[in-house]
Amino acid sequence: MTQNDPPDDPAHAYDRRSILTGAGSIVIGGVIGSSGVATATPSREPGPKNDELILGISPSAADVAGEARAAVPGSADVVHANESIHYAVVSFPSDAPARAREDVIDAVTSSPAVEYAEPNVTVASLLEPNDPYYDFQHAPQQIGCETAWETTRGSEDIVIAVVDQGIQYDHPALEAAVDDRIGTDFLDADDDPYPASGANHGTHVGGIAAGGSDDGTGHAGISDCSLLSVRALDENGVGSLSDIADAIQWAADAGADIVNLSLGVDGSYDTLTAACEYAADHGVLLVGAAGNDGSDRVYSPAAEDSVVAVSAVDSDDSLASFSNTGSAIELAAPGSRLVSSVTGDEYARMSGTSMAAPVVAGVAGLVLSAYPDLSRTELREHLRATAVDLGLRDTQQGYGRVDAATAVETDPFPDGSDPDEDDPGECGDETITASASGSLDGSGWWGESDRYSYSLNAADPCSATITLEGPTDADFDLYVTTDGSKPTRWDHDASSADAGTSESITVSLEGDEKIRLQIHAASGSGEYTLRLEERGR
Repeated sequence: MTQNDPPDDPAHAYDRRSILTGAGSIVIGGVIGSSGVATATPSREPGPKNDELILGISPSAADVAGEARAAVPGSADVVHANESIHYAVVSFPSDAPARAREDVIDAVTSSPAVEYAEPNVTVASLLEPNDPYYDFQHAPQQIGCETAWETTRGSEDIVIAVVDQGIQYDHPALEAAVDDRIGTDFLDADDDPYPASGANHGTHVGGIAAGGSDDGTGHAGISDCSLLSVRALDENGVGSLSDIADAIQWAADAGADIVNLSLGVDGSYDTLTAACEYAADHGVLLVGAAGNDGSDRVYSPAAEDSVVAVSAVDSDDSLASFSNTGSAIELAAPGSRLVSSVTGDEYARMSGTSMAAPVVAGVAGLVLSAYPDLSRTELREHLRATAVDLGLRDTQQGYGRVDAATAVETDPFPDGSDPDEDDPGECGDETITASASGSLDGSGWWGESDRYSYSLNAADPCSATITLEGPTDADFDLYVTTDGSKPTRWDHDASSADAGTSESITVSLEGDEKIRLQIHAASGSGEYTLRLEERGR
């Protein structure tokens, strides 16, 4: 990773004082309550974990750690538990054979209290290092921040939490923007999320989203919202799945309005799903980086339904060569050669979807500052509706490249009132779709199952239709719940069983539900496609 001081040429230095006036101090009141995160064993090392499993425990269980202890054999230890998002971490001896671990998974998942078991995988920052030289910032200008700043620079009452390596909170460009509470550290289990020397990623990401306003130093952040630092990645930019999940939950409990997740892991993990859904249920807008493989897949947590997945574009609005793409992409943002703060009171230019995500988080902060009554779903929809179509494929840009000027200048309530106070209109005025695919084998005595979760995105949801298409010679059952509970053949709100693999279910929604699906292969096998169409008023 390379870095350098900002250019001295005044023509290339960007000073927001030429456009903006006035700067307030950060005053955030209140005390953060209990996080619901149990303390890990004192000998547990921070960072990635290679010898641990995560057990998802039923929400009805009164004692998460106790249920996990009852489910695991004597050779495994329960080293951590999170009561809020209902999981426990089990540690194995480092010399335990692979077969022993497989036996444990088989054993624990047979417990009625255990909903899933998965490895405590390593999650990494999504950075693509680049040339250290630059002439000037382009991201704020590219997305119209100058126009947006005429209305708002961002309110100190809007909090953007950055789950990352930690932010250098005394950096000259950031110290005025950091929340009075600063944040927390899940690596060292203390309240000082100061990054390790040279761990620049979190400071760079935080500086893109907020900071550097009207101070004549360094760079201009997208907003002047408050920054909350949540340290969950080590100096190498990696951290455990459980630490990331705990960090997301902590940020939600701390009252963050927006959580930036410039990190990811290839694959889908129930613990990450639960953490993101927990934050979304608390009204938090989550923004995630898509990944930097240049491949057609979106990393988690960006791929979660509850997270805004962001791809990266170059300064000319072409797709960045490193940016991942896929059907989960919701917005695009500048992510190449962005200038921001790094540790040691310095500045550097970096590239990656890690840089694109905080651009969106910063714009979300501007919009929420201008329209503080927006709900999470309304804010998300407003960012979509005001994005600029770049002419790229939907899998590359989603709804388009985020646009600060249009987002701030466009009143989400053009008639001057909250749409919820008006005639709700017909169900179907707003339609949002999601899809998934997979393969199931029903030739065994019980058959295979796949499960999916979907958090509602319409401003005023009224119904959803789930359609399953698969091989004609198979019999797949579809079970649906709308209250967030785990669907089974015995416990569901709607079902379509013994109907082959061309079936459809429509369920009514009131606005605060969470849809979960189970597809069960009763007989036959093959690939299937699942489509969900959510309708709102």
